[in-house]
Amino acid sequence: MLKDHLILFPIIFFTFVTIATYAIENDIYRVSSEKLLSKVYFSSWVPETLKVSPDGRRIAYTAQVGEKSFVVIDGKAGKQYDGIVEGMPIFSPDSKRVAYVAWLRGKALVVVDGKEGKEYDDIMEGTPIFSPDSKYIAYAVTKDESMFVVVNGIEENKYDGIGDSTLIYSPDSKNLAYAAITTDGMFMVVNGIERKKYDAILEGSPVFSPDSNSLAYIVQSNGKYHLVVNGKMGKAYDGIAGNSYIFSPDSKRTAYAAWLGEKMLAVIDGQESKLYDAIMENTPIFSPDSTRTAFSAWIGEKAVVVIDGKESILYDSILEIDSIFSPDSKRTAYKAWIGSQMVAVIDEQIGKPYDAVMEIGSMFSPDCKRTAYIAWSAKKMMAVIDGKENKPYNAIMEGKSIFSPNSKRTAYVAWVNEKVLAVVDGKEEKLYEAIGAGGPIFSPDSMFVAYVGRLNNKQFVVLNGKAGKEYDVIFTTSGGKIFFDSPDSFHYIALVNDYIYLVEEFIKQDFKQSANFD
Repeated sequence: MLKDHLILFPIIFFTFVTIATYAIENDIYRVSSEKLLSKVYFSSWVPETLKVSPDGRRIAYTAQVGEKSFVVIDGKAGKQYDGIVEGMPIFSPDSKRVAYVAWLRGKALVVVDGKEGKEYDDIMEGTPIFSPDSKYIAYAVTKDESMFVVVNGIEENKYDGIGDSTLIYSPDSKNLAYAAITTDGMFMVVNGIERKKYDAILEGSPVFSPDSNSLAYIVQSNGKYHLVVNGKMGKAYDGIAGNSYIFSPDSKRTAYAAWLGEKMLAVIDGQESKLYDAIMENTPIFSPDSTRTAFSAWIGEKAVVVIDGKESILYDSILEIDSIFSPDSKRTAYKAWIGSQMVAVIDEQIGKPYDAVMEIGSMFSPDCKRTAYIAWSAKKMMAVIDGKENKPYNAIMEGKSIFSPNSKRTAYVAWVNEKVLAVVDGKEEKLYEAIGAGGPIFSPDSMFVAYVGRLNNKQFVVLNGKAGKEYDVIFTTSGGKIFFDSPDSFHYIALVNDYIYLVEEFIKQDFKQSANFD
């Protein structure tokens, strides 16, 4: 727990803003403002339920008093219920709306923006969901042994069931689809219109194309499996990997992995690859420009990567290839085992073997000219940047790419014994007790690098090596992080004493003009 417990009572907190200016060098200043979001009474706060909105400016969490539970949104406590469903509350994509599922007298209801919906016998796990434009909210409910979908409070047709993990909005928010179950089969319902019936539709299978114009899902018919795209049923297979079928980024192509007997093959634009003993999870994939494809497969006890139909050499194993393509789609990089050691394979050139190789996000810089990965050797970890081994450390934090947006700079987090530090452009910064999840983040113009440090049990944002104001906690999980709003401003959410604040920081222009990292 972050603090000793106290009692939380429903209360509305008035918002106020404080402004502080503090120097980090003689002529360099960070101006901060603090907006009170919520007072926290720790005896009733359930900390693991804390959610930070997608824009990083709001908070919501569940609290308990006695046997009652309620949701607190930006400091305002909602109505008390018998229970709040796990995983709640949720924010809409635009951060303006909040929803959660509550139990009251043995019935379930959805509360959206503080307004209660109708009571039902149950509400399906994984719902409600907001549309991408945040205008609609949908959920599946059970009532009197029937199931149906509710959209913005309006009930759709009743069925014997709704397929698990099938409720989905298209990216443009104009289409809502789900699988309905009847006594004699299953069919998709798209915008209230029932499609063709099949023996079954696989759980979680509906996927809209990025342009929202196509819908694909896996069906079972007469003991065989087919991919259905816009109502057109593809070739029959003995199975289709549920985590494999995708649209290309430009929405014009499809790919998936299928079984024929005990063998597997990749099906790309309807064309079958050769048979393999297995095709690895989450492949095949498309390049960002949609022109290239890749998948990894097993041939006996050996593994290959197949890029644009061409097999690599045989490896003892291949790790995930979800980020195999560079942002410009021209280059490739992946990790493979050769015997008891691992290598990075960049543009099909095998690198130096190590005890292990790990990615820091993508191996490629944004401009695709540089590469980086973490290597483990002799019980130490090092960053290998542009093929050059950097100083070894006890450990290096995995996560996002180490490159700045302009690709000229690098930053990552390393452990030195029991302490941790940031390595920025190859130079070590100050040792701290901890550095927040996500590690260093660059400003959009790459001039500034910021991260959350902890020292003497206080947390603060370190900007270009200089620590800012101290707080008890700066949230870097549950959606919390440092958000850059512009090249010279950022915000985050912090706890001090019993209060949670939205903290906004502004970097004076003279700092930016005097900085030079070329």
